[in-house]
Amino acid sequence: MRQTRSLQQGVLSRGMASETFKFNNEFEAYMCDGPMVTETTATKEEMIKIHKLMFTVRRMEIACDNLYKQRFIRGFCHLYDGQEAIQIGMEMACDGEDDFITAYRCHAAQYTRDVLVSGKPSLESLKGIIAEQVGRKSGVSKGKGGSMHLYNAEARFWGGNGIVGAQIPVGAGLAFAQKYRSNGGCSIAMYGDGAANQGQFYEAMNMAALWKLPFIAVCENNNFAMGTSVERGAAMNEYYKRGQYTAGLRVDGMDALAVREGTKFAKEYVTSGKGPIVLEFMTYRYHGHSMSDPGITYRSRDDVNEVRKTRDPIELSKTRILDAGFMTKEEMKAMEKEVREEVQEAVDFSLADDEAGYDEMFADIYDTPKSTPRTRTVERLNYYTH
Repeated sequence: MRQTRSLQQGVLSRGMASETFKFNNEFEAYMCDGPMVTETTATKEEMIKIHKLMFTVRRMEIACDNLYKQRFIRGFCHLYDGQEAIQIGMEMACDGEDDFITAYRCHAAQYTRDVLVSGKPSLESLKGIIAEQVGRKSGVSKGKGGSMHLYNAEARFWGGNGIVGAQIPVGAGLAFAQKYRSNGGCSIAMYGDGAANQGQFYEAMNMAALWKLPFIAVCENNNFAMGTSVERGAAMNEYYKRGQYTAGLRVDGMDALAVREGTKFAKEYVTSGKGPIVLEFMTYRYHGHSMSDPGITYRSRDDVNEVRKTRDPIELSKTRILDAGFMTKEEMKAMEKEVREEVQEAVDFSLADDEAGYDEMFADIYDTPKSTPRTRTVERLNYYTH
C-alpha cells in the first residue's frame, strides 16, 4: 500500500468537537469504487473510545501471554496484539443487528461484542474471557471452550472456531438468514491470509454472489499464516481480489479510522442488494501464530520492532489524540493505568475462581443426563465411579 503520511502526523484541521485525520495509506478497490476518501472526521469521544478499547485488548492479550507462560492457560492460545484496529474499527461501523464470526484469534471480538452490543461492563467481559482460558466456571463457555471457543449469542457473535476456514461458509449462512429476515444487517466472517486458500471460501463466495447475500468476507492479512509468508504461500496474494466475480477492498488494518470507513463502505454495499464483498485488512501480529510459535523463525525481531515503531495502531491513535488536544499526556497515562488495573483485577478474579466442575462434562451434550455418574477407563468394563 502506498504511504501518504508519517505516523506522527495526521491532524489536518481543528474544530471544537471533532478533528479531521488523514489516512496513512490509500484504499485499493476491485470491481467497486471504494470509499474514495483520504481522510475522515472523528469526535473527541469517538477517538478516546476507540483508543481505550484497543488499549484494553492489548493489555488483555499481554496478560494472556503471561498466563500461558505461567502454565495457567493450556493448549492453544492465539493472541491479537498488533491487530486491534481491525476489530475495534469494524465495530465503529456496525451495530447489534450485524453478525460476527471469526477463527480462533477471537478474544478481541468477544470483548467488543460483550461491551458494545451486550452492554457488559468492561471488567465483567474481561473476567469471562480470561476465566474461560484458564478453565474456570465463570468463563464465557463455562470453562470448557478455552482460548479458541468464545461465544456470545445475545450479541450475535457466533464464536471463535477452531477449524481453519470453517467459519466462512457459516458466515455466508448467517448472511442468508439476514436476507431471509430482511432486518437490514450484514454478516461478517473473519479469516486469515492462510485460510484464504481454503476451498470453502470459494464455495461460500459463489453462493453468496448467486443469492446477493449481505456478506462481508474479512481477510485479516497478517502476512505469515501459520508461519509461511504470503509470498511463499500464495500464488496471488492480493486477497481482496480473491472473490474474482465479487467486489473487493484493501484497507490499512493498522488504522482504526481507515478500518471504520472501509467497513462503512462494505456494509452499505452488501446491504444495498449488490451481493458480497471481500475486505482485506493489511495488518501485523506481534506474537507468533499461537503461543507455541516463537514467531521469529520466519521473520526477525528487528522486523517486528520496526512495525511497532512505525505502524502500531495504538501509537497512531495516541498520537492523533494528543496532537488534537483531546487529552493531555497526564490524562492519557491515567486512563492507561486504569485499564492496566482493570485487566489485573480480571486476572486475579479468574485465578481465584473455581475450576469447571465435573458436572459440566456432559452438560450441553445430553438432553437427559446419564443416571450413573461414571466414566469408562482404558480397561474394558472397568469404570470409574464418581
